[in-house]
Amino acid sequence: MPNAGDVITKVVVERGDLTLHVHRDHLLALVRIRRDDAYLRFELFSGVSGVHYPDDKGKEVHAVYHLASFTHNRRLRLEVSVPDADPHLQSVVSVYPSADWHERETFDMFGLIFDGLPHLTRILMPDDWPGHPQRKDYPLGGIPVEYKGATIPSPENRRSYN
Repeated sequence: MPNAGDVITKVVVERGDLTLHVHRDHLLALVRIRRDDAYLRFELFSGVSGVHYPDDKGKEVHAVYHLASFTHNRRLRLEVSVPDADPHLQSVVSVYPSADWHERETFDMFGLIFDGLPHLTRILMPDDWPGHPQRKDYPLGGIPVEYKGATIPSPENRRSYN
């Protein structure tokens, strides 16, 4: 049995919202307990999003999970950080099946690799698209963008709506 400090590395309460920073090795077990324990009952997985902190060495990419308990009228955020060099973490789709498309989008936009997610493929960008557009190291503008068959001009070539 791991120490609590090995599982939850940091606790943040900001504006009444609780965020638990979780070590990636314990994420899947922790979400299962949060869902199944009668005193917790976080039945709703409302999404996972990515965040990129390029200056946070060894913890550059974060996944932020949003959970809610209808039973106890509570919300909870779980945040997991991984290094750019090893952006793997366990998929929570076995606990919350609705996580499937959320994890695929986070993979597509931030490059997080969710091990155990069936059909981990891009969901928004073409399959051969280089890079992950929501990361802070992704170039802004000047790249010809193709979005599901449509071509989007670079910012300096768009028409003005003023």
